[in-house]
Amino acid sequence: MKTYLDLGDIQAMEKYAISIRDRLLIRLLFRLGCRISEALAIKVRDIDFERANIMIVHLKRRIKLSCPGCKMSLSKKSRFCPGCGQLVEEIVKREQHHRRTRTLPLDKDSLEMLKEYVISERLSTLNVEAPLFNINRHRAWQIVRDCGKLAGLTDLVNPETGRTRGISPHRLRDAFSVHAMKIDDSGDGLRLLQEHLGHASFNTTARYRKIAGDEHRLWYDQLWRNLPK
Repeated sequence: MKTYLDLGDIQAMEKYAISIRDRLLIRLLFRLGCRISEALAIKVRDIDFERANIMIVHLKRRIKLSCPGCKMSLSKKSRFCPGCGQLVEEIVKREQHHRRTRTLPLDKDSLEMLKEYVISERLSTLNVEAPLFNINRHRAWQIVRDCGKLAGLTDLVNPETGRTRGISPHRLRDAFSVHAMKIDDSGDGLRLLQEHLGHASFNTTARYRKIAGDEHRLWYDQLWRNLPK
């Protein structure tokens, strides 16, 4: 059994997608290495076709906000605890930090697919606040799982626990990470990958040296050079 999907596996999944929407979903989950929640949150206004970038909103598991004094639940707009009156602005800022954004470059082929999809669905004429895919999380999981099954892909083995796991959106994110490390496993490569993925260690890394847009683009473009057609 394999531990990770590879480029050929992803290409096979794309071939079995029944629509350009499904094919694009698989493509972006892999080529951007984003989380399923982040992909489904992409809106037309988040796409910069001229610069070939997509803005991603970090939407990992929601943080539960509560007062450190009385444990009363807090809203995102709370300045003072409704229970004990304590100033809680700093705690609420955690939520804003949690929902940070990052701008990711996109390769030329995927950008063309994205343009084709936007034109075919007439998304540019709709509300720019509307989601790009307009499907829920359950449907997105079905699409990935079904395309994996049609492509003949088997369950993967977790290299840490030895347990098997099915084909899912997060396996495409894993595949991106492994592909990137195969291309460049240097210290700078790891640093760029951490920022690209938006891992928890991203802010610590960025505190020492924030990467420049051109450097990010050069690193990202290198991942997709000389791919088999």
